[in-house]
Amino acid sequence: MEAVAGHSAKMDTNQDEILDSVVLLYFHQDDQRLNLWEQGIESMELNGRLGLKTLFRHYTLKVITTWGLVLLENVQLALIPLLIGLAIDGLLSGDVRELGILAGVMVVLTVTSVIRRRYDTRTYGTIRVTLSKTLQQRYAQLPVSARSARMDMARELVDFLEDDAPELLTSVVQIIVVFIVLLTFHVYLGLAALVTLAAVMLCYALFHGCFYRYNAAMNEQLEKQVNVLEAGQHASVLKHFSRLRKWEIKLSDAEATVYGLIFLLQILFIVFNLWLSSGIADISAGKIFSIVHYSWEFIGAVLVIPTSLQGFARLHEITERINPEPTSTDTDACITGDEVLRT
Repeated sequence: MEAVAGHSAKMDTNQDEILDSVVLLYFHQDDQRLNLWEQGIESMELNGRLGLKTLFRHYTLKVITTWGLVLLENVQLALIPLLIGLAIDGLLSGDVRELGILAGVMVVLTVTSVIRRRYDTRTYGTIRVTLSKTLQQRYAQLPVSARSARMDMARELVDFLEDDAPELLTSVVQIIVVFIVLLTFHVYLGLAALVTLAAVMLCYALFHGCFYRYNAAMNEQLEKQVNVLEAGQHASVLKHFSRLRKWEIKLSDAEATVYGLIFLLQILFIVFNLWLSSGIADISAGKIFSIVHYSWEFIGAVLVIPTSLQGFARLHEITERINPEPTSTDTDACITGDEVLRT
C-alpha cells in the first residue's frame, strides 16, 4: 500500500510539474505575442487631421470586415421574425420544413455573432492604442488636464466606429427589410413606414444645433477638470461639476423632447398598421404576427437614427477640438471657454 501511495504521489507531482510547464509556456508565448504587438504599434502613426475619416483610411480593411460581419449578422436577425411567422403557419398545417430552416438560420447567426465579437475587440483595441499614442505625441506641450480630456474624447471616435456605426448599419438594414416586408403585405403599410421615417428625421433636424452647442460647452468644461481637481479648492470643484450638470441637463431635456415627439409618431404608426392589417384579405395568424413584429422592430430601428445623428454632432465638435486649427466655420457656433465660465 505504501508503494502504491508513493507511486500515486509521484504521479501527482509529475502532473503538477507538467501543468506548471504548460502554464509557463502559455504565458511566455502570450508575452511574446504582446511584445510583437507593441512593436507593431510603435511603427504605426496616424497622419493628417484626426477624425473618423482618418481612422477609416488607416484601418479600412479591418473596419469594413467588422461592418461586413455586422451586416451579415443583422440580415439574419431581420429575417428571424418572418421565418417565425412562416414556421407558425407551417406547424399549423403539419409541415416542419420552415421550422428546420428557422433553426438552421439561428445556428449560422450564433456562429457569426461569436466571430464578430472576437474580431471587434482586437481591431478596435488596436485603433484606440494608436490614436492615444498619436495624441500624446502631438499634444505633449498641453497641460495634463486638456491632454487627458482630449484623449478621453478622442476615444469616442473609436467607440463610434465600434458601437454606434454598426448599430446605425443595423438600423438601416432593419428599416429596408421592414419596408420591403410591409410593402409585400400592403402598399399602405410600406408608405406608412416611409412617412414615419421622414417625420422622425424632421424632428431631429429641429434640434441638431442645440445638440452641437451643448456638447461643445460640456467638452470645454471637461478640459478644465484635472486642473480643478489638482487645485483642490472645494468651491471650484463644486462650481465645475455644477456647470457639467447644467449642460448635461440641457442635453437630456433636448433628447427627451425629441424622443417624446418620435414616440408619438411611432404610436400613430403602430395603431395604423394594426387597423389596416385587420382588414387585409386572407390574413393568417403568422402574417399578423409578422406585421406586428416588424412594425415594432421598425420603431426600434428608427430610434437609432436620431441617436446616431446626435453622436455625429458630438464627434464633429470633438474632431474640431483635438485638431490644432479649426477648418470649418462650424466652430464659430461653439460656446467658448469664457462663455462657459460666465454661465
